[in-house]
Amino acid sequence: MARSRPTKPGETYGVPGQGETVVLSLVTIAIFIFVWWLVTALGLVKPLFVPSPQAIFQKFVDVLTDGFTGTSLLAHAGISAARVFGAFLLACLVGVPLGLAMGMSPTIRGIFDPPIEFYRPIPPLAYLPLMIIWFGIGETSKVLLIFLSCFAPIALGAKSGVRSAAIEQIHAAYSFGASRWQVMRHVILPSALPEILTAMRIGIGFGWTTLVAAEMVAATKGLGYMVLTASQFLQTATVIMGIVVIAAIAYAFDLLMRFIERRVVPWKGRM
Repeated sequence: MARSRPTKPGETYGVPGQGETVVLSLVTIAIFIFVWWLVTALGLVKPLFVPSPQAIFQKFVDVLTDGFTGTSLLAHAGISAARVFGAFLLACLVGVPLGLAMGMSPTIRGIFDPPIEFYRPIPPLAYLPLMIIWFGIGETSKVLLIFLSCFAPIALGAKSGVRSAAIEQIHAAYSFGASRWQVMRHVILPSALPEILTAMRIGIGFGWTTLVAAEMVAATKGLGYMVLTASQFLQTATVIMGIVVIAAIAYAFDLLMRFIERRVVPWKGRM
């Protein structure tokens, strides 16, 4: 009798959460848009409150063609993206090394953990006035506000990732004569990478949610500025269109981060 092939891990009983969801997600989106169109087509809600999907699309085409307040849609999106990604990169450059240091050293953790945990749950709008008082109404206050919203989850994620390293691996590295830096580079950092990348995804999400608050500070360009200005004149279609554009850019970057995760840490979820 022919011998059957060995089963792969999780093939017999399955892995929690395993399976494709693309088709189900597309169907869900299609149903949502259809219900939205039906409600507006039947006149159940006034267009002032909920414009139709075709009105949103037409507004997108108009703003893409003619711009908003004399600035093109691409320029608004580019300025907002520069603010968010600039603050995000700065948060990564500061938060990841600090988080790793907090995970490795109780002294550094004791110094930096209290202030980070103190400001982390505070909404950005609460310390927005302080940013204006201390740094004025220029780009510094906008970028710093987004930086603070990204920094805490990234630093705490890196600190938590240090604990993912197995103590047996650390002892084995030391037994082979590895230095503290080599243990950090070859054992702790690879073990912490999955949580660091997840924290970066969470951090950039907080950055985009803080964008509108940041662009309340005397901004004349940007997607958040466009949404706020349109809301003051009850241009609901423009508001929803701006929200959709922000969500699309943020989701595209999230997909990019997932792709990087699969390439950089292919062992994530398999150990």
